[in-house]
Amino acid sequence: MRFTRARDLVVAGIIAAVVVYLGVRLVYGSLPPLPALAGITLLALAIVEAAFGTSLRGRIRRMAEGRPDDGRPLHPLTAARALALAKASSLLGAIMLGAWLGVLAYLLPRRDEIAAAAGDLPAAVVGLICSAVLIAAALWLEYCCRTPRDQDDRRPGDLGEPAG
Repeated sequence: MRFTRARDLVVAGIIAAVVVYLGVRLVYGSLPPLPALAGITLLALAIVEAAFGTSLRGRIRRMAEGRPDDGRPLHPLTAARALALAKASSLLGAIMLGAWLGVLAYLLPRRDEIAAAAGDLPAAVVGLICSAVLIAAALWLEYCCRTPRDQDDRRPGDLGEPAG
């Protein structure tokens, strides 16, 4: 399994932004108002992933150094599942970031002429911020799954790595 590449997330976000913008443009008049905290579930997921990553990172480092881990050995499948969760969450975050950008691209120019657009702006901003936080937390969790020897095996183009 490869580490997440920035271009994969950017492509997913751009596609989502275009699709959502076009969809919102077609059906905005028949949509109900956006709930102000529509994106908050992404923030909750981000908090859980960041905490899990921090815990996992310490356990992986202790194992790599050969130190005991308070009687709780880390099963390799746990790290693999955490990595799969991180990759899926970063992709979800990128798609949702693109979706909220698509909504914002529709709402911002119309906020003065359509009262509903002005009312939906806070929900779009909250969703955008929560999506960005989820991407950051997912990338943190992915980083935490690396063993110290993985630090030497990084490829250019992986997130957090120099590309040159």
